Amino acid sequence: MTDLEIANKCQKEDIKEIAQKLNINPDELICYGNDKAKIKINPTNENGKLILVTAINPTPYGEGKTTVSIGLADALHELKEKVLVCLRQPSMGPVFGLKGGATGGGYSQVVPMDEINLHFTGDFHAITTANNLLCAAIDNHIYQGNKLKIKKVTFNRSLDVNDRALRQITINENYNSRTESFNITAASEIMALFCLATSLDNLKHRLGNIIIGYNEENKPVFAKELKIEGALTVILKDAFMPNLVQTLEHTPAIIHGGPFANIAHGCNSVVATRLSLSLADYVITEAGFGADLGAEKFLDIKCKNNNLNPDAIVLVTTIKALKYNGEGDGELQKLSTGLSNLEVHIDNLKQYKVPIIVCINKYQDNIDEEINIVKAFCQKKNVPVELSTAYIDGGKGAINLAKTVIKLCDEKSNFTPLYQDNQSIKEKIEIIATKIYHAKDVEYTEEALEKINKIASWNLDKLPICIAKTQYSISDDPKKLGYPKDFKIMVKDVRLYNGAGFITVLLGNIMTMPGLPKTPNYEQIDVVDNKVTGIF
Repeated sequence: MTDLEIANKCQKEDIKEIAQKLNINPDELICYGNDKAKIKINPTNENGKLILVTAINPTPYGEGKTTVSIGLADALHELKEKVLVCLRQPSMGPVFGLKGGATGGGYSQVVPMDEINLHFTGDFHAITTANNLLCAAIDNHIYQGNKLKIKKVTFNRSLDVNDRALRQITINENYNSRTESFNITAASEIMALFCLATSLDNLKHRLGNIIIGYNEENKPVFAKELKIEGALTVILKDAFMPNLVQTLEHTPAIIHGGPFANIAHGCNSVVATRLSLSLADYVITEAGFGADLGAEKFLDIKCKNNNLNPDAIVLVTTIKALKYNGEGDGELQKLSTGLSNLEVHIDNLKQYKVPIIVCINKYQDNIDEEINIVKAFCQKKNVPVELSTAYIDGGKGAINLAKTVIKLCDEKSNFTPLYQDNQSIKEKIEIIATKIYHAKDVEYTEEALEKINKIASWNLDKLPICIAKTQYSISDDPKKLGYPKDFKIMVKDVRLYNGAGFITVLLGNIMTMPGLPKTPNYEQIDVVDNKVTGIF
């Protein structure tokens, strides 16, 4: 059966019953039918254990972070633990494009699968609308006389689809003509700040701090100068409440927010994570792409600046992915050399002083000899390792993983961020470049250096760094697989996302508006007998 067919056969519990497992009363929910709800309550005592699921560098095969995250939560649920899985919401762009959905797979899924992958509770639409209202307000201000003397507009429109034609557009009005571009909603600064905001008041503050452009004196102009932050907050008010759903095995799941990880920070919302920690004893969350992107940003941006202390990290790998990162003639040779990519991520994560476990996401065609090679390598690295067959077996396929994770959570986590925000921009970039990417040097374009100096002159440089780069390598070159060393990286551009509260550093040609592939997924998607088909 397809993932969607498996999901459609699930006999879901009423969402109020799911809420009761977390001691949430029905009057604390805003229900969307009987299988989805917004949670109205605020977090209280955040005593749960926070477990991050990350992975080695992604390959065309997919490593299965979401499948492992859900399977681990189901396994803890099977062990009678009070657990929540806390995930990002998928963007519709990849759903209709190339990647497909992001609700797990096989017998390790969150449901309703089709609705979570599509409009869900309308959160993405609210973020898109807020984004584009701000754009309309900017152009209206210019049209009405431009009292703020805006000379250059830097805040772009967004849309939750893949559309390469919108990468560059011309806005042509009598008062103004300029070249601009659209971002996909998951790459919008409003999505990023939405997921980092800690309250509605903090959300409003962040919205007001968005830099919308520069004036004739080349100084930043803020959204709050348009007196629009209140209206934007109203649009986002309901979306800001986390969404409650369930897994196939009726484990509670919270899904909220969805920033991309190779552009933004790739984590679900802070409010969802904090709420989960106040509702459950164990909270499973994930961060996008490999540990060099998602985990680094989760730890150095989200955790560091929100007093979140992860108790354990699960590093997912597959035999296929390790071979993809390897070299040699035979399969075992490819596997042995490809272990270098697992090694770099283990070494990187150890720097944060949080207990780590490697999870081999096992496929049916994996042979014992190959699995034993990975196990022996992990033993040599002094890192525990367990298998997961949750894709085929659901929660029962991750029981041993869950038991080991519980033991790790009982160990002391001495979480230590990689850098402090009060360091200079270049110091922060170079720490990440050398300690995570293992580059020997960092070079900067003149444009990047000029922007770094400008941000420092405005006293807006004491923010974390969010690096935008390829997800396929720890370096800035997608062709450098495995464990590349002694290379140089080039900082091409620097962008201040003041509302989100970080500085984005671009190491390559990262598209903030993806395009559609030659054979897009939308060709398979349909409604047959009033049921959605073709989503995977």
